[in-house]
Formats: sequence, structure tokens, C-alpha cells
Amino acid sequence: MKKRNQKKKNTQNNFAKLSVFQNQKYKFKKKCPLSGKSAPVVDYKNIKLLRKYVSENGKILPSRITSVSQKKQRDLSLSIKRARNLALI
Repeated sequence: MKKRNQKKKNTQNNFAKLSVFQNQKYKFKKKCPLSGKSAPVVDYKNIKLLRKYVSENGKILPSRITSVSQKKQRDLSLSIKRARNLALI
């Protein structure tokens, strides 16, 4: 009976260590590379920038992989689609 209680206590302690509300030293999200002072402008004519956010198959990479903010992701996808229409990509 005592061993069972000890095991439960140990597992509870392990779960307490793996809390969702971690200290600030553990950063889960990277900052957006397209936001900030020295960030490049998202434009359909800037093909070098757009190529970074398109896969080898020509699909637009999701923001969870590229860590782009939601607003910039929308601008980026619109620019990529415009560049495709004009046959720049």
C-alpha cells in the first residue's frame, strides 16, 4: 500500500516539473523575421525573399515552420500568389 502512494507522489512531482506555465527563460516562440526595424519589405517583386517561404514543390510554407506573424503571413501568401500569376516564381 505504501509503495503505491509513493509512486503516485513521484509521478505528480514529475508532472509539476513539466508545467505549461514555464519560467520566462524557456521561450517557445521565435520572433517574426519580417517584423522589426531592419526587416525586408514583403512585395511580389522581391523574389529572393519569396523563395525562402516557398517549398521545393511550390507550396507556401506554414507560419508554424517559418515563425512569421499572422499578419505578415497573409501579406506573404498574397505576394506569392501575385508573383505566381505574373510568372515571376
